[in-house]
Amino acid sequence: MAETTPLVLLPGLMCDARLFLPQIAALSGEFPVQVMPLTRDETVEDMARTVLAAAPEIFALAGLSMGGIVAMEVLRRAPGRVTRLALMDTNCQAEMPNVAAAREPQIIGAKTGRLAEIMRDEMKPNYLAPGPHRVGVLNIVMQMALDLGPEVFVRQSRALQRRPDQQATLRRARTPTLILCGEHDALCPLRRHEFMAHLMPNAHLEVIQEAGHLPTLERPDQTTGLLRRWLSAPPALPF
Repeated sequence: MAETTPLVLLPGLMCDARLFLPQIAALSGEFPVQVMPLTRDETVEDMARTVLAAAPEIFALAGLSMGGIVAMEVLRRAPGRVTRLALMDTNCQAEMPNVAAAREPQIIGAKTGRLAEIMRDEMKPNYLAPGPHRVGVLNIVMQMALDLGPEVFVRQSRALQRRPDQQATLRRARTPTLILCGEHDALCPLRRHEFMAHLMPNAHLEVIQEAGHLPTLERPDQTTGLLRRWLSAPPALPF
């Protein structure tokens, strides 16, 4: 893969470029890096259309959590434009009915001024691995969410509720793919990533130790190293 191939990054729910700041700082001297906001659309399909309209003609694509869900839809729509794919702490399946239903009180709460409370409750059990850096990362996540605001939360929550199942997309894909998961991710656990790696003929699974749902911030050096290897490997060779 040529070093000039651009890297497009897709952030997760209520996150922006700050989710990838360590990777942007480390990789932007080697690869053109572009972070696409996923804040204006109400469906995953529309988010993917927005990404494809703004992305370079050919690019490497990495998405975390909701960003990974959108990345799979981008791959479904334009497999020839994606030279390689990284799916991080994400889920290829459609939303379960009970999870979709649980979003409704969160949406109501966001609309009635309780976004900070909702984000605190959502992050406690699911997001991060235990450790000394947890509070600092949670503070970054909270600030991103508050800066983006309740309207974005509602749009993104609706998109996740109605997201398409992408198992068939992954089975068809021949794109070299890094599947990456934090070992403590309870929101998108390791078994889901093992399943995705099993579906994809050219996928390679990596588990980040002592990380949860946000390894880009929890273990930035390890995550960056794996992304650099993924970006730098010749397309025909394993990374």
